[in-house]
Amino acid sequence: MAVLDHAPYADDLLAKAAAAAEAFLTYDQAAVDRIVRAVFRRAYDQRLELARMAHEETGIGVLEHKVIKNIWASLLVYEHIKGQKTVGVISHDPASGVTEIAKPHGPILALTPLTNPTSTTIFKALIALKTRNPLIFSPHGGARRSSRAAAQVLYEAALEAGAPQHCLQWMTRSNLEALQAIMRHRDLALIIATGTRQVVKEADSSGKPVIGIGPGNVPVYVDQTADLRLAADSIILSKTFDNGTVCASEQALVVHRNAAPALRALFEARGAHFCSEDESRALGRAAFDSKEGLMRADVVGRPASYLAAKAGFAIPEGTRLLVAPCRGVGPRYPLSYEILTPILAYYEVPTTKKALDVCLKLNALGGRGHTVSLYANDGDLVQEFAASLSAGRICVNTPATHGAIGGTYNSLPPSFTLSCGTQAGNIFTDNISTTHLLNIQRVARRRPNPRWFQIEEGVWLDPQIGGDKIRSLYNRNF
Repeated sequence: MAVLDHAPYADDLLAKAAAAAEAFLTYDQAAVDRIVRAVFRRAYDQRLELARMAHEETGIGVLEHKVIKNIWASLLVYEHIKGQKTVGVISHDPASGVTEIAKPHGPILALTPLTNPTSTTIFKALIALKTRNPLIFSPHGGARRSSRAAAQVLYEAALEAGAPQHCLQWMTRSNLEALQAIMRHRDLALIIATGTRQVVKEADSSGKPVIGIGPGNVPVYVDQTADLRLAADSIILSKTFDNGTVCASEQALVVHRNAAPALRALFEARGAHFCSEDESRALGRAAFDSKEGLMRADVVGRPASYLAAKAGFAIPEGTRLLVAPCRGVGPRYPLSYEILTPILAYYEVPTTKKALDVCLKLNALGGRGHTVSLYANDGDLVQEFAASLSAGRICVNTPATHGAIGGTYNSLPPSFTLSCGTQAGNIFTDNISTTHLLNIQRVARRRPNPRWFQIEEGVWLDPQIGGDKIRSLYNRNF
């Protein structure tokens, strides 16, 4: 069988994207904002149909919650970015003489995941169009139809509003070789990598700039000072949202012993089932592949009833969440890893010091730089956890899923790409938005520094003048 040459395919996509990038340079802010507004409106109007397509195609999550994700990705993102300056001069400081000018990156490759296919497509399209960057989508293999349908809907709306041809494109070839040809193409400017471990690894090895994400093994600690009813409501809301498919959802519940009995009663009243030791072990085997070190693909986004049946035990009808006692953290304890389902590993601890120790171990196991959730009414404790843990987002008294994405329970930028910093191999520790898709050109006008010029050149070469003395001379008369 002849090997298909993907170079011409990549050349064609990137040539079209480059032409769109060139055309975008002629657009002013008003034209860009008109396009973004039209795309938002179309995305919002199609939120139900796109959610239905994603749910039917992937078979995971909750239909109503996929609708909400589409609303987050359209309405919340649009409201956040609509007033931003992203074209031409975006700031000028007469005192310093520095003017900042926004420039687009150029063609961007956007990977979209199985778990949030249409919402991530909407989100990335909006922030790319707002910054005049043409986008090429590479959808997850299990969500191609819905992802491409979303891209098509958005592209048609953009064109009707005057956007350049091919400002949004999507791959029609789904093999890794075609993706590699695009990733390594000379005309590609940037990759936004939200997807499987394999494709993110390919992006990182492409030689192109990459905005990446990290795994989200999110611990949530409930302190004895917490409002336990708020904690129970929030954690269950978050962990059952779309059956736990958001990477910022809580993975392990760490509870102070003094709060544990009351919190358990609140959880059970809200549809949580606390597993026995045997059930927890069976659940770990059913949900996590210890040999591969990964959650099993067939449990992602599945309801509690499915998970319990797969593990071989019965649960009460109406159970929404499985809470599974876990004796430790690491390879011997499968449930201590990230598993995107309505399962919470459970740790009961005698002190806040022990709680921090468990959270640190969970954080190091696979969630560095991502998210930590904390329920406490002790400001010093919150500060201690924030200072000790490696997390880009510390969600305090807030559902982790909703809090990390931003825009509802806090003022973080609403985003479906949560970068995790250098500790996770990412360049940013941010909720990715428009600011990350701009090159900022700075015009620096002459503004002489009088402190520098008051010092005679020979002073710099005098070995007898140390740092403190030179600082004194530098600040003389000022």
